[in-house]
Amino acid sequence: MARKPKLERFNENVLAKYQIYNSIFMTLPFDTITNTGVLLPLFQEVCQKGYANHKTPTEIVEEFFKLYQDNPTEEQKNDLLFRFIQYIERQVVLFDAIEDAAFPIVNNMDGRGTLRSIKEQAQAKGQLKALKAYLKKFKIRPTLTAHPTQFYPGTVLGIIHDLDKAIRGNDLLRIKSLLAQLGKTGFFKKEKPTPYHEAVSLIWYLENVFYHSASAIYNYVQQNIFESEEIDNDLINLGFWPGGDRDGNPFVTTETTLKVAKRLRKTILINYYRDIRELKRRITFGNLQDRIVKLERALYDNFTYPNPSLPLTQEGFLQELLSIREELVSQHQSLFLDELQDLINKVKIFGFHFATLDIRQDARIHHQVLMSVVEKTKALDLGIFPADYESLSDADKMDVLTSVEGSLDPSDFEDDITKATLESIYAMKTIQADNGERATNRYIISNNGNELNVLETFALIRLCDWSNPTVDVIPLFETVPDLKVADQVMEKLYANPVYMEHLQKRDMKQTIMLGFSDGTKDGGYLMANWAIFKAKEALTAISRKYDVKVIFFDGRGGPPARGGGNTNQFYASLGPTIEDEQIQLTVQGQTISSNFGTLDSCQYNLEQLLGAGIENELSGNEENRFSDGNKAVMQELADISYQTYTDFKNHPKFLSYLEHMSTLKFYGKANIGSRPSKRGKSDSLVFSDLRAIPFVGSWSQLKQNVPGFYGVGTAIKAFEDRGEFDKVKTLYKESAFFRALIGNSMMSLSKSFFELTAYMKNDPEYGAFWNIIYDEYQLSKELILKLTDFKQLMQHEPAGKASIDVREKIVLPLLTIQQYALKKIQDINRSKVEADTKELNTYEKMVTRSLFGNINASRNSA
Repeated sequence: MARKPKLERFNENVLAKYQIYNSIFMTLPFDTITNTGVLLPLFQEVCQKGYANHKTPTEIVEEFFKLYQDNPTEEQKNDLLFRFIQYIERQVVLFDAIEDAAFPIVNNMDGRGTLRSIKEQAQAKGQLKALKAYLKKFKIRPTLTAHPTQFYPGTVLGIIHDLDKAIRGNDLLRIKSLLAQLGKTGFFKKEKPTPYHEAVSLIWYLENVFYHSASAIYNYVQQNIFESEEIDNDLINLGFWPGGDRDGNPFVTTETTLKVAKRLRKTILINYYRDIRELKRRITFGNLQDRIVKLERALYDNFTYPNPSLPLTQEGFLQELLSIREELVSQHQSLFLDELQDLINKVKIFGFHFATLDIRQDARIHHQVLMSVVEKTKALDLGIFPADYESLSDADKMDVLTSVEGSLDPSDFEDDITKATLESIYAMKTIQADNGERATNRYIISNNGNELNVLETFALIRLCDWSNPTVDVIPLFETVPDLKVADQVMEKLYANPVYMEHLQKRDMKQTIMLGFSDGTKDGGYLMANWAIFKAKEALTAISRKYDVKVIFFDGRGGPPARGGGNTNQFYASLGPTIEDEQIQLTVQGQTISSNFGTLDSCQYNLEQLLGAGIENELSGNEENRFSDGNKAVMQELADISYQTYTDFKNHPKFLSYLEHMSTLKFYGKANIGSRPSKRGKSDSLVFSDLRAIPFVGSWSQLKQNVPGFYGVGTAIKAFEDRGEFDKVKTLYKESAFFRALIGNSMMSLSKSFFELTAYMKNDPEYGAFWNIIYDEYQLSKELILKLTDFKQLMQHEPAGKASIDVREKIVLPLLTIQQYALKKIQDINRSKVEADTKELNTYEKMVTRSLFGNINASRNSA
């Protein structure tokens, strides 16, 4: 029987169910006023008709109250709008749960990019041997980050999980009771989470999702591709940033880092404990049960007591499991071998650390700390740095930095940042001793611009009584100028004998991180992606020259504007000029819950990442190699786009528009993350201080999505105007990389809705600026449709487009309320009459509360 088209499966299993369950949800009484659920559909209808008739959000809200309310007071109006916000937030949760439950039906779990499909293709092409060889060295590393765009409290996550289960079972009574619970459960956090609480929230995904999905993939590969042969490769590593990412977050302390590492260890041991108890119920013969009981007790002791009576190491635990396996095979006919092998595989993947805790700090902080160390060591007459260090040339400084060693005591330093930075390095040593080297062996330097940034960090590590550090020093190149010189920076490091000696001890591997988020904020969509592509090519070439295996770690956000969107297509599009032995990327915000939130979606998306790398390898990548002509076209498109975006960014109204007409300043009030919403301490808004999340998120809340398309239309138009549109057409046809970029840009355009803010074109201060954005949107949409021969955006992904359309319809009333409140705030601030503090606070709270539903509905808003 033929499989139904994906859109049809979506409509039957997601859209139809949502309409049924939402109708139930809207009739449930959650408070003493029972008409909120009746009025919300009427408000939604007024919104849709209002925008179709070019009305403003203020006119739409006022018209609704005129039609359906009897002369309400301002307080009554605001009360109903707040209740609408609460209902819509929960509608988003309901839709999420339904879409998650339908994931294995809507998506082909054995289709292209999945392991089963890859294996079958390899067999058909006689490439099974090559597939095995590649799987012995290829890895993926998704790294969960603490970026604040996923705010659901644990209580709501639990309801989503239970709703998913009830929907799969069509358990209507259970669904109804869970919807009632959802209606009464609070979403809003009164206080910002601490970094530790953020870590605990994300560990939930490790424990309940990744633990099972990653091991299921490993088991499949071992049993079906290697036919139970041992694989000397863990295939899937997990990375973790909460508790270790200090960049711009003063709330991450050494105590936090150590506490998170302990929590990770405890959680993985608890998971092993559960598995070993299940194993004990099966293996009840010979003397094996006694051995398993002993392991059970040891695990319990080790996650319960600080000084366990039965100390256990990862190596000891694994060796005992392997010994049990040997006896099971030789004496008991391999009975329940698969269950035992599953646990062995998990220990190989997750060790006693669960996920690698990365440490990250800004290069400017490291320089500040190093200068503090130089001054202090000179004052103590330790002879570590020469007296004239500050006046030395860069080359001489490099010689000094690679030769220093010592055992600095953090308590000798008065300033907090120096003390904290040195303590964080000592914490890495402590965690490695407790949880194994893989527990934390990466130090990332954000805003890395030159080789001294790397060597300053390297020197600080060696000065913490660590002459041969078991740590990878990872530069993060973010801005377009930094990306352009990245290969030159690395060549100077590779040519340094001491640094090269360090790499030899690290298996001649150098990880380099590249920042899509800040790259896009700095250089615009096309240039950021192209600059990173070119940087990867140049870094691959220079690394191969020095026999260094370079590993790229991509700092990606959720939306296309920050390197997100369809990442699997992106990785499958890279050619042979880019090293691809590992795929490493950050996963953050709603992308964690939307792409990896359930067992099905997690396994599917992990397999797609594996599939992208394997497809590149087995196809030889040659079809993805840029021709000289296409490369020239891509370069010119990026250059024109970059100039267009730079001119836009330098517009005198750019920052004030974000500050006064968007939700930018409200991100800091939303209590959805521990980290401040900007880097600097200045009261005035400075572009370089802006974090990518609130920057991109604010454009998303406006439904303008500027960072995902701005400059694309103008760049293509330049070719059209001189009669060379066919060159762009050829690039689109021949380059999978460019097609992936255009596809993701279409997603940004699809999530834009300029009717929402059309009232701004009449604003005396910002009207002209709004028109600049709208004109580029129209141009980009028109020329992308012409380029792709599509009649509508995302025509090639009808189910994805349908999902976006439903979500945008759900939050349209929410967006209207947000814009209504923002306009009220603007009017109050512009009036010369003294503002009513209570009134202003009410509207500011309304904007802040409306952020959450919009964020979650977008699933990759920032």
